[in-house]
Amino acid sequence: MNEITVVIITYKSENIIYEFIKKIPKTIKVIIIDNSQNYELKKNIEKEHKNISLFLKENNGVSSALNFAVDKIQTKYFLQISPDIEFNFNDLNFFIELAKEKKDNFAAIGPRFIDVNEKSHKQISEKKEFGQIDSIHGSCMFINKDTFLDIGKFDENFFLYFEETDYCYRAKKKGFFSYQINKSKVKSIGRSVEVEIDENEYYSNILIWHFIWSKYYFSRKKYGKLLSIIIFLPISIRIMFRIVLYKIIKNELLFKKYKSRFDGLYKSIKGEKSSLRP
Repeated sequence: MNEITVVIITYKSENIIYEFIKKIPKTIKVIIIDNSQNYELKKNIEKEHKNISLFLKENNGVSSALNFAVDKIQTKYFLQISPDIEFNFNDLNFFIELAKEKKDNFAAIGPRFIDVNEKSHKQISEKKEFGQIDSIHGSCMFINKDTFLDIGKFDENFFLYFEETDYCYRAKKKGFFSYQINKSKVKSIGRSVEVEIDENEYYSNILIWHFIWSKYYFSRKKYGKLLSIIIFLPISIRIMFRIVLYKIIKNELLFKKYKSRFDGLYKSIKGEKSSLRP
């Protein structure tokens, strides 16, 4: 395990991070980037866990934080992992075995998610031990640092979502493929951001904004502007219809939801940078 650094990005994650890091073997180096700049969190964690280094950073998004962390890594491999999933760290041995088998010629290796939406995130057949896959889920990615730097760091225009999809896509164009291992299984345990009840709607709409912004931005990188506009035209029409509908029937919750979605898509189509921040 001395070949691996675990990388965790947090933002107001005090509700789960303490329990999560208890599961990580003390022999593994850990780097935490806290985008909420919580000094108490840094002091408490580094005091109790000598294998963990926690850095406070301005919240410029997941991609920016991950790139910052990679610059601190001194091991051959790193595991980018979200604190809101259940993961058996002994499974790292499966990842290392496959990495050696592939002679480190891979973009990323990840586990099977037992609770993911198969339509939005395709997985290999459960009958296979492992297999090639277009993209690894961003909440658990095992990567060779040198290969990562060769492919190119995460695109920091992605504040949230699709940074891993873009990375795997760029890697494949360079001849580096991604693999899923089925005997390593993980599941989500919920939201990693701790907010007040009255803030839930606000943060949900921010996530909606970034998801559609990043989805179109990735499409434009992959297919070009014209084809992406054609692809997203029906989506735009459906969103506008729902905005008008929920305005008429005075459903404020859904009106705000679809207005956030439209605004994120509109800004992305215009070529404006991802600007909405919590």
